[in-house]
Amino acid sequence: MFAQTVTIQNEQGFHVRPAQLFAETAGQFNAEVRLKTGDGGSADCKSMLELMTLGIEKGTVVTIEASGEGEREVVEALAQLVESKFGEA
Repeated sequence: MFAQTVTIQNEQGFHVRPAQLFAETAGQFNAEVRLKTGDGGSADCKSMLELMTLGIEKGTVVTIEASGEGEREVVEALAQLVESKFGEA
């Protein structure tokens, strides 16, 4: 298993567009990937609907965890999305 903790930085938090980008990116890898919040929430990173149900806002600290083939690569790709604010200003 490989994991990385990141902070959601974009103003709107985890709304539809970031959730879609996150799920699409995660879906490009074979590893099983989960997004976990500090309050015990957890979602399959390949499911946009599950990601949206977490209600993640700006400033929320989340952990991206992956296991299986490509685990490090998928975590790094998803962390980069978060760090880039999902391409939003």
